[in-house]
Amino acid sequence: MNRRSFLAGGVALASLATSSRANQSFEMPREFLPQVVEINSDAVAGQIHVNSTEHFLYWTLGNGQAIRYGVGVGAPDRQFKGVAIIRRKAEWPSWKPTADMIRYEPDVYGPYPNGLPGGHPRNPLGARALYMYDANGNDTLFRVHGTPEPWRIGESYSSGCIRLANEHVADLYARVPVGTLIYVS
Repeated sequence: MNRRSFLAGGVALASLATSSRANQSFEMPREFLPQVVEINSDAVAGQIHVNSTEHFLYWTLGNGQAIRYGVGVGAPDRQFKGVAIIRRKAEWPSWKPTADMIRYEPDVYGPYPNGLPGGHPRNPLGARALYMYDANGNDTLFRVHGTPEPWRIGESYSSGCIRLANEHVADLYARVPVGTLIYVS
C-alpha cells in the first residue's frame, strides 16, 4: 500500500495535530494523520485491514482507495493476527483488564481489577471501541479503540489492541457498521 497525497475534497476529518503530553506540546507525525491513499484495486470496500508492522489501519473505500490511519499495536508477543468480525461498538466504553493483562503487567493493570468507567482519563479504550469476534461468535478480547496516549501511535507496546488517536477512532467508528470484517497482519 503506497502513500498518496490528500485528494481534493478528500476526507473531512478532525485530525489530531497537537495534544498535551506531561504538559508538553505534542504534534502527531504527518504520516499517522488520516489520509486517503491508493491500495490494491481488488480490495473490497467496507473492510478494515491492519498492517501491524507498518502501524497503519486501512478503511477500504473501493476503487483502489482507502483511508489510512496511524495506529499503535500490541507488543510482538501479544498481537492479534488473523481475521475477525466487528460484532459490537461502544462510545466512551468502560474497561476492565483481562487476567492476562494483570499477569503480564501487574504494576500497570493490577490497580484496576474492576476496571474504569468510560470517559475516565486513565481508561485505555478512549473515546470509541470496536469489538473483535471470531467466526464462531466468540469475543477475541481484542479491540480497535481510542487512546489517551496519542504519542504512542506508531509503536508496538500495548497488551494487544489496535489503538488510534481519539479523534481518529471517532471518525472510523462512524464509518464502520457492525458485521465489518477486519484483517490483521
